[in-house]
Amino acid sequence: MTQSHPRITKAVIPAAGLGTRFLPATKATPKEMLPVVDKPAIQYVVEEAVSAGLDDVLMITGRNKRPLEDHFDRNYELESALQKKGDAGRLAKVQESSDLATMHYVRQGDPRGLGHAVLCAAPHVGHEPFAVLLGDDLIDPRDPLLARMVEVQEQRGGSVIALMEVAPEQIHLYGCAAVDPTGDADVVKVHDLVEKPAAADAPSNYAIIGRYVLDPHIFDILRKTEPGRGGEIQLTDALQQLAADEKVGGPVHGVVFKGRRYDTGDRGDYLRAIVRLACEREDLGPDFRTWLRSYVAEEM
Repeated sequence: MTQSHPRITKAVIPAAGLGTRFLPATKATPKEMLPVVDKPAIQYVVEEAVSAGLDDVLMITGRNKRPLEDHFDRNYELESALQKKGDAGRLAKVQESSDLATMHYVRQGDPRGLGHAVLCAAPHVGHEPFAVLLGDDLIDPRDPLLARMVEVQEQRGGSVIALMEVAPEQIHLYGCAAVDPTGDADVVKVHDLVEKPAAADAPSNYAIIGRYVLDPHIFDILRKTEPGRGGEIQLTDALQQLAADEKVGGPVHGVVFKGRRYDTGDRGDYLRAIVRLACEREDLGPDFRTWLRSYVAEEM
């Protein structure tokens, strides 16, 4: 019989990165505000959290990230102008982002890595389990990964990370998990974690992708975690300690994701994500797919 654990209501979204891979576009515009079709990438992430039942969202920001706050706030001048024009469709889209969730913001200050960014959430989260969503990974709403992770955490306790099988030659780009099977086909028990290992040293081809549901004991570990790879405080290092000793904060499990994921952290993948999402839109897809087939045929 599975044990019931406290319901999760809070989501943390680290968004303090500089976005150097997208310069010069991100010189004055946060990378999280880059559009994916007609919505900024960050809105997809907040929508995912809300769809999983997490409507209390804390965003970890930094300097030059004010547009993130503005996007999820009301814009009365724009709303009034659209209302006077009778443009109900665009008015609804503008209001959608400000009505999504209860939004909170805190600045990271020094960019000391993902682990440090998560630690900045401690005063807001308190002693509750919580979710962490990275903005570079967009998960298709038809494949509810986060909702499944929340379900696993509420049943099993501890922490839950999202895993995806990748080709061995790609594992050095990710954190990697050593796992054992459980009674559920999509759930594994994690007993070790390695940050961006060489292919020859990787314990598996299960890569960690940007979704976590964490036990609050992670904060105590992060406070004591020394800078690791890249001179930053790595969340993977703290999770490794949790996986090694269940008495600290419960076990670490992984949910193996086989659905649709759009990586917007790389320029090429960002463009592919836009094309894929545009093709699947009912309002844009038919005409866009026709043009795309014609363009590819001409180029080939």
